[in-house]
Amino acid sequence: MTAQEKIAKIVEALENKKATDIKVLQIADLTVLTEYFIIASGTSTTQVRALTDEVDYQLEEAGEKGKLEGKATDWKLIDFGDVILHVFTPEAREHYNLEKLWADAEEISI
Repeated sequence: MTAQEKIAKIVEALENKKATDIKVLQIADLTVLTEYFIIASGTSTTQVRALTDEVDYQLEEAGEKGKLEGKATDWKLIDFGDVILHVFTPEAREHYNLEKLWADAEEISI
């Protein structure tokens, strides 16, 4: 599965579970970590967990296994290699402000 196919599947799963403020950042020119970040918000820690569970399930069904990182309830990360998904509560997203940290990244239209 290409990075673009993963992005499409992840965004679709997030939208179906009512994630808010979904952004895709192309960071390949800025780091060797990955090619893309997807950043999204859930309204509560319960929704953050539901969003990451749904994305993990949908991509596993498509043959892509991600690695869930971290134990925090307000920020979940799934690493799919060339695409890394970050899902935050609104408060955690404002606190960590990845969009500002990666301000030089190109935002990809979804």
